[in-house]
Amino acid sequence: MPPKQDIVPQKHNPQTQSLASFVWAVAEILRGDFKQSEYGKVILPFVVMRRLDCILEASKDAVLKAAKGLPDGVDDATKDLILFGAAGGNLKVYNLSAFTFKSLKGQDPGHLHANLLDYVTKFSGNVRDIFLDKFLFTDQIKRLKEGGILWHVFERFAQIELHPDRVSNIEMGYLFEDLIRRFSEISNETAGEHFTPREVVRLIVDLLLANDEAALTGSGIIRTVYDPACGTGGMLAITEERMKALNPKIRVELFGQELNGESFGICKSDMLVTGHDPEQIAFGNTLTNDAHVGKTFHYMLSNPPYGVDWKKYQDPIKEESETLGKDGRFGAGLPRISDGQLLFLQHMISKMRQDETGSRIGIVMNGSPLFTGGAGAGESEIRRWMLENDWVEAIVGLPTDLFYNTGIQTYVWLLTNRKTKARRGKVQLIDASSERFWQSMRRSLGSKRREIPEDSRKEIVRIYARMLNGSGEYQEFSKIFAVSDFGYREIRVERPLRLSFKATPERLARLKLEKPFLKLDPADQEAIITSLETLSPTAVYRNRDAFEKVLANNFKASGIKVAPAPKKTILLAFSERDEAADICRNSDGDPEPDADLRDFELVPLNEDWEDYFAREVTPSLPDAWVDQTYRDEHDGRVGRVGYEINFNRHFYRYVPPRPAAEIDQELKTLEVEIAKLLKQATA
Repeated sequence: MPPKQDIVPQKHNPQTQSLASFVWAVAEILRGDFKQSEYGKVILPFVVMRRLDCILEASKDAVLKAAKGLPDGVDDATKDLILFGAAGGNLKVYNLSAFTFKSLKGQDPGHLHANLLDYVTKFSGNVRDIFLDKFLFTDQIKRLKEGGILWHVFERFAQIELHPDRVSNIEMGYLFEDLIRRFSEISNETAGEHFTPREVVRLIVDLLLANDEAALTGSGIIRTVYDPACGTGGMLAITEERMKALNPKIRVELFGQELNGESFGICKSDMLVTGHDPEQIAFGNTLTNDAHVGKTFHYMLSNPPYGVDWKKYQDPIKEESETLGKDGRFGAGLPRISDGQLLFLQHMISKMRQDETGSRIGIVMNGSPLFTGGAGAGESEIRRWMLENDWVEAIVGLPTDLFYNTGIQTYVWLLTNRKTKARRGKVQLIDASSERFWQSMRRSLGSKRREIPEDSRKEIVRIYARMLNGSGEYQEFSKIFAVSDFGYREIRVERPLRLSFKATPERLARLKLEKPFLKLDPADQEAIITSLETLSPTAVYRNRDAFEKVLANNFKASGIKVAPAPKKTILLAFSERDEAADICRNSDGDPEPDADLRDFELVPLNEDWEDYFAREVTPSLPDAWVDQTYRDEHDGRVGRVGYEINFNRHFYRYVPPRPAAEIDQELKTLEVEIAKLLKQATA
């Protein structure tokens, strides 16, 4: 699926803003030699490289000394282990070049290209691959050299100090993400390739960890966190930060997968410099090539692309769905090809732990997964699977204008396979879209005009954690429903076919154009038309059986034998719907349904369809009946089961129209103002 990055605003981080502005000034050097959309291909890898250079500078001599002392024939794994140790701490990266940014700056500028290549290619393999394969950095420095600006760009980055003692890991993440947001804005990224504002990430993390404080405290606690569309790793980093705040002794293992090469490179680099195993961040398409097959996780969170189609990936996804069924990731159903959000959610559910600790999932999606797809459709079947397995715990509606590249409304879904007793069989809906929970930003960032302040975030988490249910001051914002409240049974309502028949010239002409009639031998066509022309054009038959007898007698008198297929075509051409006509019946005497009058009724899942039909349909349509062959594929009962979560209906607030007198007065005022403007314009 298309990439997305996790972005955090820098409103409360002036140092990060200053760094971002300093680094962004490099764009002025690139102008003319690079397109705006290409700035990130130069700036982001330089930021990563400078960060690593600052970290590795102190251990440079120790690493080079250890490299010289390596025994002959040592394998790569042993070599890495020794040199990682020489680099110090938990850092899983080293560089065997004799150069640093400081020493490169003192070299002849004419040799910078060759020296910089030496520096980049002598990183440890795990980092070298990032620069060469994901950032394609050698191509970029070649372009910089050819443009005569390599030294100017390098010198700018050599001036900034990015050592962890000066810029923390969290602040480094802010810097990456601020730059990526800016690059996205100038590149006109689509709304599907959106960013995740920091306050939204914090809200998801706080909701995930709400009521888990006790389980996360103590010694020897290990928790795994996974993001299947991890971008630059912002969600993973903030989750770890929050867990460490609850318990400094906790061990947090971070896992992820990302499709975009640059975002993957930044995320993996961040894992390296923060002491995590970078191999737990995989490159590739999560939906078609799961890099963490067989693994399960305690916590999962993600912000997958919205409204982005998966057509070009459909073959392996459909094959897995058909081959593995419920044993695979997509056995519940496939959403429409235009939106793959529910594929990510199914993938995450497949990675739930089946032990007593279980798993918790937080995912932010647009409104589509709530209601698209009718009974039996892929989306409805996926919702049914989640709800009937009682995994959906809560859904939080967020404000509009919250994201950088799209103003649409979004929703945080919370799922778990370890619901508390109080939540079993229930789903909590929280409407956090009202002004109570957001504030306008002093300066818009792209489409982002609103933000969720810290106090509001805490209030939303409290509403969820305490399972407040439509009472007191929160009655407008929180409601709890039984799982079955979102289900319905779609019954097919039929009405009888009523036809009248006339042998008018217009209907004879219509018969001559019917394809089945045109397939007959021309002589047979002529004989049939000649016979039918003898019928009275004014006679109206409101009983099909009676008209069929007239036809039969007419053809017999003309000595014509007409097969059933042409006869059916004749009846169709000579008929029209007529409410005053008799009901058409089949050979068993049962009424035939009129396909044009067919309708569907959605019966609440908790109600008997027969009672519903008798109350809601029969009084107005006494001749209607329910097609009892229209049954659910899973339970075999009459009507197909569907599920939808109509957020707006549950939180609808009636706003009375303004009084007519007030509107009239406003119109009169506007008329006066318009008249004044016209007078000024013509004066």
